[in-house]
Amino acid sequence: MSDLFGKTAQAGAADDTGKPLAERLRPRTLADVVGQPHLLGEDGVLTRMLQSGSLGSLVFWGPPGTGKTTVARLLADEGNHHFEQISAIFSGVADLKKVFESARMRATNGTKTLLFVDEIHRFNRAQQDSFLPVMEDGTITLVGATTENPSFELNAALLSRSRVLTFKAHDEDSLTALLDRAQETQGKPLPLDKEARGVIIRMADGDGRALLTLAEEAWRAARDGEVFDAKTLQEVLQRRAPIYDKGQDGHYNLISALHKAVRGSDPDAALYYLTRMFDAGEDPLFLGRRLVRMASEDIGMADPQALVIANAAKDAYDFLGSPEGELSLAQACVYLATAPKSNALYVAYKAATRTAKEAGSLPPPKHILNAPSKLMKDEGYGSGYLYDHDQPDAFSGQDYFPEKLGRQKFYEPVDRGFERDIAKRLDYWNKLRRERD
Repeated sequence: MSDLFGKTAQAGAADDTGKPLAERLRPRTLADVVGQPHLLGEDGVLTRMLQSGSLGSLVFWGPPGTGKTTVARLLADEGNHHFEQISAIFSGVADLKKVFESARMRATNGTKTLLFVDEIHRFNRAQQDSFLPVMEDGTITLVGATTENPSFELNAALLSRSRVLTFKAHDEDSLTALLDRAQETQGKPLPLDKEARGVIIRMADGDGRALLTLAEEAWRAARDGEVFDAKTLQEVLQRRAPIYDKGQDGHYNLISALHKAVRGSDPDAALYYLTRMFDAGEDPLFLGRRLVRMASEDIGMADPQALVIANAAKDAYDFLGSPEGELSLAQACVYLATAPKSNALYVAYKAATRTAKEAGSLPPPKHILNAPSKLMKDEGYGSGYLYDHDQPDAFSGQDYFPEKLGRQKFYEPVDRGFERDIAKRLDYWNKLRRERD
């Protein structure tokens, strides 16, 4: 699929009759591309690379509709390379061998090849490794495009031979410029009032190609002289789902944002990210499980009710279903965001886990072991155990750690919420323990 976002030269416009608007607005030169000034501006990375006369292998990382394919094609034109394009979705090792052999033939004639690989992250490790020899010997200049984080999806060897360039989603200014270009090309204004124009920009979600497709649909739907308001536009176009893949970066980015907003005690931001995920079709029970996790990780004993509330909200959604159940999850989200925060439980758990793994299988002290047989009693099992309920203050102060490990300190309550009371209680018990020792 092609990307585009820029003004188009008027030359040859007559030949574009009948083509989709997005295709007619495809930039003819790199200077025509809008929306990526950090790459193609006067001091942009690609601008400097072309000026130096040296074009190395690249990985273009960014959301759909930001110009990755178009820029790769124009780089080939301006760098005097033959442009070859494949998609990792439809290509296998046999296809790659044919492409590499053709590139070698061109190289013998003095023609360089820029190989553009769309969705390169979909190639497996062996397929990605097959690029290395032809990159190293100069047979091809590789430009891979991916919507996924290259650090996680591409082999280290491939990344070490390429430069990763980030393409940014279009902002309101660049999308507005695209609409202006579209009106110039169409020779008539968009059939939208001011508010509807803002809505169609938001519907595009930073995707230039999507914006032009939506604009073209609006032109097709409008009767002579008709101008759509925001409500009518949404009815006519239907609503374009936000960019959100539950198995990919969009999913993890929003979950991370929700978790950090809750941790940062910002109920408004937390609600925003929660509802964005509802709107994008995320499984509400997944969000319920994440809220339960936040209750233990970021609030813990500062407000023990947080776990109860989060779990109750998850169960309420399970009981009510959609759309009624989402409100319970929203209630839990706000409760967690406004609760006192403490990661003392989380830190203590991690520290105890680490010690348990490092110390090995140490036996508990014999005085706290049961002695159901005479042999075990003779071995000292249970000898000297003090039943706490029979002791003053219901506290014996005995040591329960393995003798070879010694007493450890994992849990350090903070001076917030219910943990203030817990800290006082622990201080009192420590005082009694010292006195009885």
